[in-house]
Amino acid sequence: MNEGHQFCDSPEWRTIVRDNIIPWAAGEVDLGDDVLEIGPGYGATTDVFAGLLPRLTSVEIDPDLAARLQARYSGTHVEVVLGDATDLAFRDGRFSGAVCFSMLHHVPTPELQDRLFAEASRVLRRDAPIVAVDGLESDGVRAFHEGDTYVPVNPDALPARLEAAGFAQVAVRVGDYGWTALARRA
Repeated sequence: MNEGHQFCDSPEWRTIVRDNIIPWAAGEVDLGDDVLEIGPGYGATTDVFAGLLPRLTSVEIDPDLAARLQARYSGTHVEVVLGDATDLAFRDGRFSGAVCFSMLHHVPTPELQDRLFAEASRVLRRDAPIVAVDGLESDGVRAFHEGDTYVPVNPDALPARLEAAGFAQVAVRVGDYGWTALARRA
């Protein structure tokens, strides 16, 4: 991630995540007792979900960010794993729910994004929910990602992509700045 992403480690971003993004996206969704978080980054979402869930497993691909989160959550009910969400090292059907917040645009190709969806489906229990959130494409967001990976996800294409990955009951909502998707493992 480029230097601009240090904002994602700020108190301001953590407040936005806690007070606006997670309530808007996850609302009253019951994620269950063993939840997978894909791409926690600096951990703003991890901090919120850690306070809401009995068990959380966060998979982070960046070694520095993963190590930082591992140190922060050592000895807690949160396990932070260094790994690639397109090739998860978990058994089929392990998790009761999954969350993926504001990170899909960092996955370098649509094919790898679809592989991430398929892997999430594989490790979820039958009828388990996935909640995903990301921003809408814009010139400003593209400029913010200069020198970084930026592959925005078109929310209009999400239902077909999620269904192809093994999800059903797909609902996508679009707001002023982003989209959220809720789907269930078929």
